Amino acid sequence: MSELDVTILAETPKDAQAIERLHERTFGPGRFVLSAYRLREHVDHLLELSFTARIGTLLVGSVRQLPICIGDTPALMLGPLTVEPPFRKRGVGRMLLDRSLRDAKAKGHRLVILVGDEPYYSRVGFKVVPKGRVIMPGPVDYSRLLVAELVEGAFDGVSGDIRPDWNKAR
Repeated sequence: MSELDVTILAETPKDAQAIERLHERTFGPGRFVLSAYRLREHVDHLLELSFTARIGTLLVGSVRQLPICIGDTPALMLGPLTVEPPFRKRGVGRMLLDRSLRDAKAKGHRLVILVGDEPYYSRVGFKVVPKGRVIMPGPVDYSRLLVAELVEGAFDGVSGDIRPDWNKAR
């Protein structure tokens, strides 16, 4: 793994178009039918918990976090996390994850969920959500629905529908 001079910065409104183009290139048009995108239709991601990765002025990665509720419990949904293909497997995604989770914990958030690959995300503390514990809108592969407790025991007793946090609706 070669060393990259990567800078992780809080996302700003000026980053929106570049991030959308990155999502187009890496996820394609089919991304809009995914369950996670259904949740993003009504509530904006939190800029203070969303980050970009840059090499110089070149945007090479992005991670966002969305305010959601699981039943009545506030939580965050991490994603999308994406890195330009030439810069993958060089630690950029991990740097974005570490920063977004560290800042979420520092701001008092307790739970983060995502839909993703357990072998990748388990390295930062995500585990598969026990079957039947939560319901996500639309089709989802529940073996890919993962949760991380930012505070030990934060997921104890939490269950129900995953929905946007309507207190943060636009």
